[in-house]
Amino acid sequence: MSVARAIEKGSAVDRDIYDEDHEAFRDVVKEFIKRYVTNEKREQWDTAGEIDRATMLAAGESGLIGLSVPEEFGGAGMLQDYRFRAVVNEEVIAAGAGSLAGAFGIQDDLAVPYLAHFGTPEQQQKWLPGMATGEILGALAMTEPGAGSDLRGAKTTAKKVDGGYLVNGAKTFISSGKTADIIVTFVKSGEGNRADAFSLVVIENGMDGFEHGKKLNKMGFHGHDTAELSFVDVFVPDGNLIGGEAGHGFVQLMRNLPLERLSIGVAAAAAADAAFGWTLEYAKSREAFGQPVSDFQNTRFRLADIATTVDVLWAYNDRAMRLYSDNKLTPEEAAKVKFWSTEREWEVLDQAVQLHGGYGYITEYPIARAFLDARVHRIYGGTNEIMREIVARAVIGRK
Repeated sequence: MSVARAIEKGSAVDRDIYDEDHEAFRDVVKEFIKRYVTNEKREQWDTAGEIDRATMLAAGESGLIGLSVPEEFGGAGMLQDYRFRAVVNEEVIAAGAGSLAGAFGIQDDLAVPYLAHFGTPEQQQKWLPGMATGEILGALAMTEPGAGSDLRGAKTTAKKVDGGYLVNGAKTFISSGKTADIIVTFVKSGEGNRADAFSLVVIENGMDGFEHGKKLNKMGFHGHDTAELSFVDVFVPDGNLIGGEAGHGFVQLMRNLPLERLSIGVAAAAAADAAFGWTLEYAKSREAFGQPVSDFQNTRFRLADIATTVDVLWAYNDRAMRLYSDNKLTPEEAAKVKFWSTEREWEVLDQAVQLHGGYGYITEYPIARAFLDARVHRIYGGTNEIMREIVARAVIGRK
């Protein structure tokens, strides 16, 4: 149950972040969910370990992806207004389709912004129209087997040769890594580990030497693929260097990481909100000892705690969305949003599972799937320990 529906029941604060355009868009999202997000579809995605291309194309046609693609390339031009993406997260996650929400997020929050913000006109014209329609799916490859949150430890190299670069190395834990058509890849293009030693290149499916490794079996997000990638003398033409000039990859990542962390915070708030709705409904309908579970004081107090946490989560994330729209969301603020929201999400989901009793442990129920999905939120996008370090450096000063 989205917060909008919770408000109707008098169980949430009135959020003033959305205007009529956002609420009209919410109706579009709900219609898409009615048509394409069925129990059968969710089972298909979980069995296949990926979202089918037809669903992504339908999302493009309905305008649920490509929101951050500039209008001149066929998108909605909402790169700085994250509220539309928040509406998608709220409604898709409330429908129990966390994997689909994850696939949308990789496209709009991770892959598209690097081209929309930093791509050359030629790169934007080549890839962004297809990314708006779902014909081209993207992914971002940063993490390596020996380098996670420590980006300067990346060892995938891009050696300059005539007409381009030869890329060698490996990436792991890449969301949409199996289904993506293009991979925005973080590479070491210079000597040492200074910021100007790194670049971003676009590696395309079909390039010689580029191989998808095994699809990784995960604890959650079973319907959204995560893969290993390997590069052996992959020739990447100069035209695929993001921005057209080497040495800017680290700065480009730093520019976009606040958006990625905001997106995780919003997804965490949406998941906590959905969990509240499912749990409230269950507690009112389930009986024990001759009365609804919601009549027990322990249940009522826990629901009060959850409702309050969800309200505060949205207030904090709504503020962050406003800051982002005004180009004022700093890396430190984004780090706070990411780690605090995901920690609260985990607490809410744990309580929600407990209140569902045995049913909360059965993956047929959305609360169990959401619980499994949520665990990675404290890991990807930079672990919460790294987020705390970023905040601590801002508060105390760099050690």
